[in-house]
Amino acid sequence: MNNTTLKEISRVLGISISTVSRALKNHPDIAERTKLRVTELAHTLDYEPNANAVQLRTSKSNLFGLLVPSISNFFYHSFIAAIEEESRKNNYAVMILQSGVAPEAELANLKLCRQNRVSGVFACLPGNGNINMEAYLKFKDQDIPVIFFDKVPSHNNCNKVCVADKESAILAANTILKKNKKKVLAIFGNPTLSITRKRMAAFTDILQHQIAVEIVYADNAEEAGAHTTKGLADKPDTIFCMSDEILTGVMKALQIAGVKIPEETGVIAISNGFIPTLYFPEITYVETSGHKLGKLAFSSMMACIGGSTFLQELTSETILVEGGSL
Repeated sequence: MNNTTLKEISRVLGISISTVSRALKNHPDIAERTKLRVTELAHTLDYEPNANAVQLRTSKSNLFGLLVPSISNFFYHSFIAAIEEESRKNNYAVMILQSGVAPEAELANLKLCRQNRVSGVFACLPGNGNINMEAYLKFKDQDIPVIFFDKVPSHNNCNKVCVADKESAILAANTILKKNKKKVLAIFGNPTLSITRKRMAAFTDILQHQIAVEIVYADNAEEAGAHTTKGLADKPDTIFCMSDEILTGVMKALQIAGVKIPEETGVIAISNGFIPTLYFPEITYVETSGHKLGKLAFSSMMACIGGSTFLQELTSETILVEGGSL
């Protein structure tokens, strides 16, 4: 452990502890020569400020809490990478916590964030759509900003950053029409989530009265696979997957059934972009980038820390990436 203290630096240089402290903070009242002597010695002695003391003095740490349902998801991988990258640039660290679908785990993670006096929280709702909004509002009482991302609450009194759910669904639906498809099996996520409702409403609004669409819901890849196996009996010419998790379940079922893609059934998904490249032919998808969303979420967080009280919902752009599956 590094035991170097302000007192030791003060003793070696023959200056007061308060002068050392202000020099390390680049205080304008301290001469540049003194600042240089202090910082050089601090560097030589490998001095690090006492994080616990800083927390007690400021009531906050340079630490963000980041809550995700599961880290085993490439979208969240890329989101986390963007948050960590921006945090390092701004002298923050990130505490990553998985909540799964258990309400008690989410509450425990939020409590851990409060105990560590985080400067802010990035939160994605559990996949089952359950949310204890009261637990999140406690952070507001402590002047700690919360940025909801991806799976967000329907409440208006919070900051949200989302992929362009409506636009991505519209782009996928219009792509299906352009390919002259006639019968679609559309698999969406949990219907209680706002992300599902937005995507489904936009998707069906484009396709209704034009082609046959069967809508089903899946909470996970296994359920998506089961719906696919059952739906193949109706011989859909296209399967639409609302997310990467649903896509993996659909593709496993199609491979087990020996379905030829795209000759027998076409596939299109809304995706972060990595999973579609694992198949041959590669899957046509509408990109919803976790990395772009992470950058947007961090920008929103820093605006809140900077004093902004404006509540808003921001969206990242989306594009179509053509594969050979449609």
